[in-house]
Amino acid sequence: MKLMYNEEAVSPVIGVILMVAITVILAAVIAAFVFGMAGSVQSTKNVAATATQQGKNIIVTYQGGPDHNNLEWLNITWPDSGTGTYTTPNQDPDVGTAWTNANGTGGKDHVVVTAAFGDGSQQVILDTYV
Repeated sequence: MKLMYNEEAVSPVIGVILMVAITVILAAVIAAFVFGMAGSVQSTKNVAATATQQGKNIIVTYQGGPDHNNLEWLNITWPDSGTGTYTTPNQDPDVGTAWTNANGTGGKDHVVVTAAFGDGSQQVILDTYV
């Protein structure tokens, strides 16, 4: 007795299941963007600062960047005999403005520069050892 197997329906059934799954996933992604479930993405600002060390003097220089016009102020954290931080006045610094700290150790000193922008955002623009 010869048994017959009919496997013709397997491929179309798998195809239909895959098409339904793809449709459901696409609908979920589109709904997430349309209804705002994806959340708001905060843009990164583009300004820069550099730090160098000459002996015990640490020099931080503001380099500017495309978002310079939105900059409100900079906060520089470095070795200091007082509080350990120095904040620029509440005005945007000019490109090329440099600050010097004479309290460096002459070794690896940690320098962090944080920028605050007009939209209320803040971001670290320099985190290095000099």
